Amino acid sequence: MNKVILIGNVGQDPNVRYVDNGICVAQFRLATSERGYTLQNGTQVPDRTEWHNLVFWKGIAERVERYVHKGMRICVEGKLRTRNFETRDGQQKSVTEVVVENMEILSPIHRDQPNGQGGYQNGYQNGQGGYQQNNQGGYQGGYQGGYQQPAEQPAESPVTADEGPSESAPF
Repeated sequence: MNKVILIGNVGQDPNVRYVDNGICVAQFRLATSERGYTLQNGTQVPDRTEWHNLVFWKGIAERVERYVHKGMRICVEGKLRTRNFETRDGQQKSVTEVVVENMEILSPIHRDQPNGQGGYQNGYQNGQGGYQQNNQGGYQGGYQGGYQQPAEQPAESPVTADEGPSESAPF
């Protein structure tokens, strides 16, 4: 099974573009952190931050374009994909990415944000699930998945793996 669930902070505003036939694709990096701790022998283990490359396609990419901004806390669920590409100077490179299938925004978004942004109600209010931070710096609870569509818009079906990128997808 190829399944990834990450909770972290958006490291940059999403890079959104439209490719063949108007298909929306969004990309950004997500930072996940583990708190440092002290071993029984007194050794200090420092905080550790990992950066993950995320890719969103079609409808979920359009929602990223509308609602996601640098610094927001989100939960994503997807699959790992490794793709190869050639740099402008002819070098072969590979990159591992999370192709996101579901997203939940954990940061509050206020309706009074500039540029008409906002209106999102996150999915773990009023005991409706989601992850809750515990006192040890970790998370507990049941991820119930999915992006919660704003009430004023009709729900869209989530992007599935077979709607994702092809091996020749431009980046």
